[in-house]
Amino acid sequence: MIPVKIDSMLITTQREKDVESIVDWFDQHKQSFYILGRSYLSNQQQMEELIYRSIIKVHKEMPRFKSETSFETWVTSIFIHICRELSNDGSLQASEESEQQKDLFKALKQLKEYEKEAVVLTYIKGFSQEETAHLLQVSVEKMKALLFSGIQSLRKEMGYGLNFNGCKEYHKNYIDYLEKAMDRSRKIDFEVHIYHCQDCQEDLATFQDVMLTLLNLTEKIEDFHVPPGFMENVKARLAEKEKQRQLKNKKRKRMGLLFASAFALLMGIGFFTGAFTNLYYTWTEEDQQLRAFLQQGFGERLNLEAESDGVKIKIKSAIADDVQTLVFYEIEDTENDNQYMMNYQNGVSVENEFEIMSRETFPRYYPPDLKSDVNNEKKNVYRGKISLPPLTTESGTIKLKIIMLQKLIRDSSDWNALRADMEQEYEFGKWSFEIPVTKKPSIEYALNEEKEVEGVPVRFDKLIIAPTATILQYAFNVEQWEKRIDVLNFDNLEVNNKKVKADMYGSTFVDSQQGMNWIAFRAHFDPILIEKPKEVKIQLASVQLTIQDQKTIELDASRGYPQTFEYAGSTISIDKVEVGQPTKVVISSHEIKNRAFEWLQFQIKGENEYEINPMEMNSEGVLVDKNGVEYDATTPVAYEKIEQPRHFFTVQNIQLLSNNDGETVIPKRLEIYGYNTTKYLDDVLKISLK
Repeated sequence: MIPVKIDSMLITTQREKDVESIVDWFDQHKQSFYILGRSYLSNQQQMEELIYRSIIKVHKEMPRFKSETSFETWVTSIFIHICRELSNDGSLQASEESEQQKDLFKALKQLKEYEKEAVVLTYIKGFSQEETAHLLQVSVEKMKALLFSGIQSLRKEMGYGLNFNGCKEYHKNYIDYLEKAMDRSRKIDFEVHIYHCQDCQEDLATFQDVMLTLLNLTEKIEDFHVPPGFMENVKARLAEKEKQRQLKNKKRKRMGLLFASAFALLMGIGFFTGAFTNLYYTWTEEDQQLRAFLQQGFGERLNLEAESDGVKIKIKSAIADDVQTLVFYEIEDTENDNQYMMNYQNGVSVENEFEIMSRETFPRYYPPDLKSDVNNEKKNVYRGKISLPPLTTESGTIKLKIIMLQKLIRDSSDWNALRADMEQEYEFGKWSFEIPVTKKPSIEYALNEEKEVEGVPVRFDKLIIAPTATILQYAFNVEQWEKRIDVLNFDNLEVNNKKVKADMYGSTFVDSQQGMNWIAFRAHFDPILIEKPKEVKIQLASVQLTIQDQKTIELDASRGYPQTFEYAGSTISIDKVEVGQPTKVVISSHEIKNRAFEWLQFQIKGENEYEINPMEMNSEGVLVDKNGVEYDATTPVAYEKIEQPRHFFTVQNIQLLSNNDGETVIPKRLEIYGYNTTKYLDDVLKISLK
């Protein structure tokens, strides 16, 4: 492992000061982290964003760091998670590394995710197999298998050829033998076999060459070329962030808040407050949700106005809590019959965001409300709300700058929907506001209850009641590979017989430090004001699962195509295998009724079973509702209007790309690892609050 030049103990003693020591630590380790990050990402801009986010996250999570885990291991676990998040961003640009570096990253990218991480963490970062296994949440034996398959794949990419015929039963010994971790009796037996087996001698020799190449790279890691100005750009962003008040990592004590005499929010929930205040806002405020906030005292009427090129914007009020900052507005086109809405970070920005707002929480998106009475009275007036990040201070003034508005183009056949076949239109101008706001507190209630959903443990951790939202924090277990939850959706939440709907945009990930075998999320619901919650009822909606169900199908060209086989109770057809540059394979399954799988997880192997062939896929499919009615997935359809929709593939067009030697891929086996499926639920989970 690379010698630590910045003492991690020094970092931990400076938690409450600044991020400078963390920046210096990353600067000393930038080569190894750069290689790890570039095995996921493809340009310097993304790499700078990765390091920037990692430094911020490490600084924020420092109070949770426990000394029984090494500092570098802990930082790497955070770094890998952010790598995975950013790798989903498809906006790649040309990178600026040398050709040698590009070749290395290209080879690493051909590996499966866990193989890549196992190889880079072990041989580039220098972690032990036990540490890497802990980071990847797998057993040490599984780690060795990942290292073996990863090195085998790298061997092919590094030009050693494809024809290695070492005895398979001895493959499991390669890693231990070369790392001198094999006990004496096994070592003697292995060496005797190697002495008499020419194929294993050649196989082991080239395998060792790849391992030595990786180990040599580790020794020379500090000479690895990182693009000039890389860390300087990150430091410049951090310097700008440091202008704001230092983020305090001590958990803020939640003061109990009694929402006495609460009025109904959205769903008509609650009780009356002072009669005068209630009647005043009932008469003067048309927006039902804003009216409820004002009656409860969560905000005040502002009526700030600005006009540009005949478009007038009025800021009516702002409501802030620990979840978000809601700004209610009204936009009037004084010259034409147009309606406009705001989109945060798309023409709408907060000039002093770094000084008063959190950058750790991304605001919620609220779609345009086209059905409300207030937005159907006049064709030139629209009333809406926009979510901004939560405040980091108890109060402040938001400097809101608006330079672009989105035009709402309604569908003539359905006035309550937007036209889906037209490009977006925008109105440009200059509007500026200074909005005073005070953050209201939230209440957290511990749930600490574990349930099972489709046989998978799900832990419900806490209920958060805030003025602008109700949040359910939960986590699902990822230990059992036979069946695991990818997405869990909720229909509604009921507290003390008061029910609120779930946010249509699902849950958000939470980087919780409550166990390596759990993945935590937060589900958002409409606001609900309850004085003393006693019971929570959680209405589930659906769950998306990955099912491990392995099957290997030999591809015999002599039999001709199509060829069919049975899998998970359905018939799958291999329609075509066309060898060439590239090789084309077509797989189909048109039987939809009662089909268990929606999508398959598979790999097509050539003559070398350890070779990973790059694939490009183009899929065809159908949407199917609860009653079996099919919708063409290529035709625009209102997804939310389909009852219990499921998306099934019908045809998979696969192209197998040639390797670096230009050799044509000849498919020999179709290896199915498992499949994805969606199940709709009507389960109601009950949790009593102590």
